[in-house]
Amino acid sequence: MYLLGRLILRAIKIHKKLQNVNDVKVITIIGARPQFIKASVVSRVFKQCCESVEEILVHTGQHYDENMSKVFFDELGISKPDYNLGIGGGTHGQNTGRMIEEIEGLLLLEKPDWVLVYGDTDSTLAGALAAVKLHIPVVHIEAGLRSFNRRMPEEVNRVLTDHIATLLFAPTELALKNLLKEGIERSKIHLVGDVMYDAALYFYKKAEQKSKILETLKLSSKEYVLATVHRQENTDDKHRLSSIINGLSQSSVPVILPLHPRTKKQLNLFGINIGTPIKVVEPVGYLDMIMLEKNARAIATDSGGVQKEAYFYQVPCVTLREETEWVELVEQGVNLLVGYDENAIAKSITASFSHRWMEGMYGDGEAAYKIVNEIQYTQL
Repeated sequence: MYLLGRLILRAIKIHKKLQNVNDVKVITIIGARPQFIKASVVSRVFKQCCESVEEILVHTGQHYDENMSKVFFDELGISKPDYNLGIGGGTHGQNTGRMIEEIEGLLLLEKPDWVLVYGDTDSTLAGALAAVKLHIPVVHIEAGLRSFNRRMPEEVNRVLTDHIATLLFAPTELALKNLLKEGIERSKIHLVGDVMYDAALYFYKKAEQKSKILETLKLSSKEYVLATVHRQENTDDKHRLSSIINGLSQSSVPVILPLHPRTKKQLNLFGINIGTPIKVVEPVGYLDMIMLEKNARAIATDSGGVQKEAYFYQVPCVTLREETEWVELVEQGVNLLVGYDENAIAKSITASFSHRWMEGMYGDGEAAYKIVNEIQYTQL
């Protein structure tokens, strides 16, 4: 799988010798765990192949919990951020506004050629807006995803970012079609596959070697359900959160729930108690999460990234939302949307899925090489 990547890498180096390539400065904005994972893949390729590219890493601080930030950087081999803005814990408006102000100052200081953003968080939109106001071109990785629910902050973030980006890297054919339907120029869009798939291929072997999470939690493969709950629409609504916990509580096998800080806070606020068979654990690192995902009987989640990882590891997924940006997984029958209905949750986590694990929906595992090559040689 990585032979193609090495060939592309060699082609990039040869091409660079044949051309007078100007130095390129890229500022990468990250702030949440999925973005750390994606950035680890792309940043590694920058370092491997591109002497002419300087990448400056800016961590907004959106995920500021020690277990949710520092541990990920350590495990993923990401260099310490050049800047850590320490912005988190506020409302969407507070966070986004403060981030824009701080990022704008950094852009004026560093004067980058590109600002690179990932996904659909407040950090994504803040980085893109700060850049476009200063006429700095924006790279959006994971462009074109749509849940078609504008009540989701993530949907608004991804739509706005797509429409102000100069380079849009789509992970799937459906994402490409979404962008074209919205009138975005075809020349701006590049179908490259999903960098999360690159990461899954790269880090799984490392997880097998280093993670001891199954032994620590005394778990046997395919004899537990893994659950993650963190989205605002679920955690900030007492009825929704209670229904989700009640649904998970009806599992016939243990449910492992790494508890997000926001979810922990809201459970305490609402007075929602968690008992067996749910086993609450502290947030885990990426390598431990891979092993928990790979060995689960089923995964129940409201996370976009975890939905995909379930597919990568061929584990049935129950999504605790009414819609998803990963529509193709639902169409293939490997992802079931259940919302917050406790009966549907209870039934689904033990259901027999109609498995159709199609290959190639998220590319060939070489998305990062294609992205880096395009950034390096795009003429502005």
